[in-house]
Amino acid sequence: MSKRKSAKYKLDRRMGENIWGRPNSPVNKRSYGPGQHGQRRKGKMSDFGLQLRAKQKLKGYYGDVTEKQFKRTYQEASRMKGDTGQNLIGLLEQRLDMVVYRAKFAPTIFAARQLVNHGHITVNGGKCNIPSRRVMVGDVIGLGGKAKDMALVIEAQSLPERDIPDYVAPEGDDKVTLTRVPKLDEVPYPVTMEPNLIVEFYSR
Repeated sequence: MSKRKSAKYKLDRRMGENIWGRPNSPVNKRSYGPGQHGQRRKGKMSDFGLQLRAKQKLKGYYGDVTEKQFKRTYQEASRMKGDTGQNLIGLLEQRLDMVVYRAKFAPTIFAARQLVNHGHITVNGGKCNIPSRRVMVGDVIGLGGKAKDMALVIEAQSLPERDIPDYVAPEGDDKVTLTRVPKLDEVPYPVTMEPNLIVEFYSR
C-alpha cells in the first residue's frame, strides 16, 4: 500500500495547480507556492526540472503512488507496443483504486484507495483489497453491501464537479464496467498532463 506522507493539498501548492479539480483547493485562493518565499519570481525551469515536475504531478494525481511502483508501471508501458506515454496513462487508469474513483464511489483517489483497502469493493463478484490491482476490460467493479450506505460513497455520488467518463459504464448505482482502456485525451484530468516529458525523464 502506498502511504501518503503529507497533506494532499501541499502538492497543489507546490505545483501551483488544482491537480484534482476540487473546489476547496488552496490554489483557488493563492496561486503562488508555499512558504515565505512562495511569491518570489521564479527563474526559468530547466528541461530536467520540467520533466521531474511532470512526473511528480502525474504520480501525485494517482494518489501519490510510490516511486518504485510508478517506475515499474513506466517500464511495463515501455515494453508494450505503441506510444509509451499513452500506454502509461492506460495502465494507471486500469488501477482498481482509480476505477473506483472514476465510478464516483469515492470523493477522492485517497478515499477510493481506503475503500479498497478495507474490503468494500468487489471485482467480478469477489472481494478485492489490493488498490493497485489491474482491472481488465469487461471486469465488473462493485460496492460491497455495507459500502452502499456509507456517507463517503453517498457524498461522492452527489459531487457536481466531475462526471463518470465514457470508458467506465455504470450498471445501476453500485456497479460499473471498464469498457476500454482510455487514451490521454479521454481521461478527465483537471490540469494538463504531459506523459511525453515523463518518457524523456526516464529515458535520460
